[in-house]
Amino acid sequence: MQFSYKTNGVCSRSILIDVEDGIVNSVRFEGGCNGNTKGISALVEGMRVEDVIKRLENIKCGFKGTSCPDQLAQALKSME
Repeated sequence: MQFSYKTNGVCSRSILIDVEDGIVNSVRFEGGCNGNTKGISALVEGMRVEDVIKRLENIKCGFKGTSCPDQLAQALKSME
């Protein structure tokens, strides 16, 4: 299942996610810090959705109440 999630409160504009049978196949951020978002994407590929949520949810970026990793967790939670 492929879907797009519009981010909120971060530099990236959206996240394109492909999940199959509860496993993250691929993640691509539109915008944001290029190296960081590529790193996040590479680390979560092949992981179970619930494990990604558990690890990334509530991570903050500086003074912001969210971050690109947290937005990925929110996107995956919205799929449930």
